[in-house]
Amino acid sequence: MMTNSKKYQNYGSGDRIFCVVNGFLLIMIFIILLYPLLFIVSASFSADTTVMGLSLLPGKFSLAGYRAVFEYKDIWTGYVNSLIYMAAGTLLSLTLTVCCAYPLSRRDFAMRNFMMTLCMITMYFSGGLIPTFLTVRRLGMLNSMWAIILPGSMSVYNMIVMRTYFQTQIPDELWDSAQLDGCGNIQFLFSIVLPLSGAILAVIGLFYAVGNWNSYFSALIYLTDRKKFPLSIILREILITNSAKLEFMDLDTSMALQERQNLMKYSVIIVSSLPVLLIYPFVQKYFVKGVMIGAVKG
Repeated sequence: MMTNSKKYQNYGSGDRIFCVVNGFLLIMIFIILLYPLLFIVSASFSADTTVMGLSLLPGKFSLAGYRAVFEYKDIWTGYVNSLIYMAAGTLLSLTLTVCCAYPLSRRDFAMRNFMMTLCMITMYFSGGLIPTFLTVRRLGMLNSMWAIILPGSMSVYNMIVMRTYFQTQIPDELWDSAQLDGCGNIQFLFSIVLPLSGAILAVIGLFYAVGNWNSYFSALIYLTDRKKFPLSIILREILITNSAKLEFMDLDTSMALQERQNLMKYSVIIVSSLPVLLIYPFVQKYFVKGVMIGAVKG
């Protein structure tokens, strides 16, 4: 506090006004972002969300929403499927990204510029939905786990970030020393590069994990078997699809289902967010170092 006070004494009036306005805007943005999160948490413990209005306090505390979630069998099937898709997809994506980023980071790789150009082209042009669907069908991957994991298994943007990290944080002198000791590229990658790249691996891994966990469009297009649906599709059914089905039911059944849906919708959002919320604190310390160093494109 003493240091900050002395620092602000050297500021002019214009700088002080800027700091005050900047601080006010940051607080407003923080409140705008925080309010919906707190409202969802509060509503998930409320017996009736219609009486809450904009309040952050539950009208009547209740765990009925969470009990309804735990009794809904499809949610747990979707939960297990999403965990499998997230774990397998993240592992495959990280493997492909490292295998692509490492050779492109080597200055002695002859086809480096050509391969990099090919990768960059895919960032601006894609085959489109229908050709991608036909390719997946031709490969026999429809209604299988591979249709969810393989088509988007590597992000060129993440690969460029990791390639830049390898280029800037792994000195060429290490490779020269390793060569003198008889080390090849594969041994150099596994023995030296990867152990020194924990920050970027953690950050890129989190990007892939969150992307796989929240992904629903691929499952919507490629899956028809309910036993293979990820949690995002089950959530979509609860929040959107079931509302349309209520119109074709009798009044009592419709009201019962509507009440159950209202109880579940906030609780299921909290339950579905838990894996990402649990992973983030373990990776957060790597974010500044991993993203800032890797994001400087070269």
